[in-house]
Amino acid sequence: MKPGNIDGSVSPGPDYKLYLTPEYVEDEAEFLALKARSVRVADITGFDNFRVDVPMNIDPTQYPAVIIWCERFGEFITAGHLVKR
Repeated sequence: MKPGNIDGSVSPGPDYKLYLTPEYVEDEAEFLALKARSVRVADITGFDNFRVDVPMNIDPTQYPAVIIWCERFGEFITAGHLVKR
């Protein structure tokens, strides 16, 4: 991960959002418990090798994890640990 960018791939689906989270979560219940403390970074509009620019007012180094969430259906899609380089 370069400063200001998050790269990834995900299976296609509707209304995906990328969130930075204050801790790693493994399921919907865990994410919902900390969603208010998470930061929605961007919409996921591409699925293979997408790149999301993190807004300048968000410091990704303050978040150890990332989640992709389907807003339309309130569904957990996937999560991962952020690697600091």
